[in-house]
Amino acid sequence: MTPTRPKITDEHRRSLLTTRHLLTPSTRAATPEQVADALLALHATDAASVHLSLAARLTAPSLAEAERALYTDRTLLRMLCMRRTMFVVPRALAPVVDAASARAIAARERRDFLKVLHEQLGHDARWLSATERDVLAALAQRGEATAVQLADAVPQLREQLVMAPGKPYESRPRLTSRVLSVMAAEGRIRRGRPLGTWLSSQFRWTTAEPHPELPAARARAELAAAYLSAFGPVTTEDLKWWTGWTLTDTRKALAATDAVEVDLAHGPGHALPSHLEAPAVPPPAAALLPALDPTPMGWRHRDWYLDPAHAPELFDRYGNVGPTIWWDGRIIGGWGQRPDGEIVTHLLTETGIGREARTAIAAETARLTAFIGEARTRPSFRTPLEQRLAHQG
Repeated sequence: MTPTRPKITDEHRRSLLTTRHLLTPSTRAATPEQVADALLALHATDAASVHLSLAARLTAPSLAEAERALYTDRTLLRMLCMRRTMFVVPRALAPVVDAASARAIAARERRDFLKVLHEQLGHDARWLSATERDVLAALAQRGEATAVQLADAVPQLREQLVMAPGKPYESRPRLTSRVLSVMAAEGRIRRGRPLGTWLSSQFRWTTAEPHPELPAARARAELAAAYLSAFGPVTTEDLKWWTGWTLTDTRKALAATDAVEVDLAHGPGHALPSHLEAPAVPPPAAALLPALDPTPMGWRHRDWYLDPAHAPELFDRYGNVGPTIWWDGRIIGGWGQRPDGEIVTHLLTETGIGREARTAIAAETARLTAFIGEARTRPSFRTPLEQRLAHQG
């Protein structure tokens, strides 16, 4: 007789999400490192997302503390990894992420770039290796440098590619960004402090500290276990989507963890033994999370915390989430910043949203406004609701 799988309700999952993802005042963290450990990885496609994801979960949000972790102590590292996306990960987890995800992505980046180099400019792998050595020598001499400064120091970087030849949007970019991107993907250089404010997408570059190389299969199992700890219970599809692995690699990684099979509201899933006992129900709390925050982007199947009818307003056509409002473990609306700096909110449902919820949302809006100050944020990927709110008034 087949054993009955434990059943885990949506309410159970939302309680776990709320506490583990630090979405209540009582669970907020003291340091950026604690936030990153809880969430496993912070989306870093937009420079603002990292800071806003941290601010939503810190007792005392601080740009200085984020910069300390990112650029002074280097306890949080930017990496091109899962789904070929830029993330910030805890330094201790970087070797695991590298072997489980980033290494294969870097190999593809190098292969694709070499093909373009050979087809357009006739350069081969030896030419690229020599150019990279010159980049490392320039960084060793300067300590850190902008892309423009590196192009001045390494003349090869000033050669140009032709992108979309003959098209109205044809462009001729220098090799600089492609060479630096490949080197960064391989963990040989890294982004340092941004140019300008914390919202800038232009960074200085510096050499990266090497880390131990792990066997890929072992690293995938470790990353799967870490993902289960932060996001479980999950489905196989959740883990496959979040990592970008093949289905075979996903199943092997899950099998190498301590996960047990469970029944979720929409089908079978996997949970760690510690997830089986229903957690204490946290008090309802509000949170304003930024575009590409790791919580709404943490699962492939989202019906247990997001009404499917609201997804078209909150996600773009590529699956990128915009700014969201959370209450009691669910997404209930979105927010945007107007050109004058005002944070504008909009609820997509009135169900279960009483005075307590509205008061908490107003308090979080004020907290976010104080953190952003005079800055103006705008996601790279615009979603329908965010665009309307940003132009409201």
